[in-house]
Amino acid sequence: MQFTIEKEVFLKGLARVQGIVEKRNTIPILSNVLIEAGEDEIRLTATDLEVGMQASFPANIKKSGKITVSAKKLYEIIKELPEGEVSFLAKDNCWIEIRCGKALFNIVGLAADEYPYFPQAGQEKFIELPGNIMKELLEKTSFSMSTDESKYNLNGIYFQTLEIDGKIYLRLVATDGHRLAMVQSEIEKSEIEELKNGVIFPKKGIFELKKIAEEGDGNLQIGFLDNNAMIKKDKTVVIMRLVDGEFPDYNRVIPQQSEYKATLHSDTFYHALRRMAILSSEKSRGVKLVMNKGQLEISSSNPELGDAREDFEIDYSGQEISVGFNARYLLDIIQAQDEDKVVLQVRDNMSPGLITPAENKDYLAVVMPMRL
Repeated sequence: MQFTIEKEVFLKGLARVQGIVEKRNTIPILSNVLIEAGEDEIRLTATDLEVGMQASFPANIKKSGKITVSAKKLYEIIKELPEGEVSFLAKDNCWIEIRCGKALFNIVGLAADEYPYFPQAGQEKFIELPGNIMKELLEKTSFSMSTDESKYNLNGIYFQTLEIDGKIYLRLVATDGHRLAMVQSEIEKSEIEELKNGVIFPKKGIFELKKIAEEGDGNLQIGFLDNNAMIKKDKTVVIMRLVDGEFPDYNRVIPQQSEYKATLHSDTFYHALRRMAILSSEKSRGVKLVMNKGQLEISSSNPELGDAREDFEIDYSGQEISVGFNARYLLDIIQAQDEDKVVLQVRDNMSPGLITPAENKDYLAVVMPMRL
């Protein structure tokens, strides 16, 4: 196998697969990238058996073939090479020769026959969504994914299609048990059974999905193959094994009726929370919110450091109510939405808080209260 390729193109491709290759080396070949040379392009494949990626890049092919090589080492080598064209030659004994300018590397590869099979797209049904919309949906929910490995069914984002008032929506929900984020976007008609029933995309797959959604314009296609989700964009395909588990009934967590409802300026609220969080307890990050007619007072207290208090005007005309929340959770929620105003609703001082953008009915977040 032999080809030449522009350094920047090769580097971009290798950078893409770094997040996927197996770091723990339980199976040595999983830390490798599979390189296949075909007509006018090379195809890079990486997998850890949970999440896989395949992407094609233009190259000048002199001899077709395939080989696997350490993804990390190859990336480090290509990154340090001078600008220009890189020459790649795989010899019969699995040694690889890399040349660029006056630099020459000889590194050991592994035969491609051992590399795991990567499923190919067939007649699957796909839904299509603009990349920028998917990026927005993920940004508004991914911060709520659980980091507790024992809660495996919460280690990802729940995807589901629903029909509301005759329109089809793709809904994403994430929760870690302390907070929940839910967002939805209208899509074209969908006949995909898996999405109607609801599926959980794994955390690692979500990060890769986010990366390809952010890359340039263009639409994403989402389909399903056996117990895997398949995402296609241009010449990149990501396969991820769906989380095998039941997602909790999130509708039971969302407060339906709230006694106390206030409208706040997002920016004012966000920066006041950041200031109060400085003196909040390192462990709980608790801040106290007191809503009174036309005013919100935020305070924090730490026996070792001191206390802080700040108040500002809000649109609120109810009775006085005091409730405690984790400042970090509130900050994540406010930061994830892009409206000028948000609505904060609580039923009483020990009930979850519901936060929604004032003008957007397709996004909401729930945060559990704290005793302070």
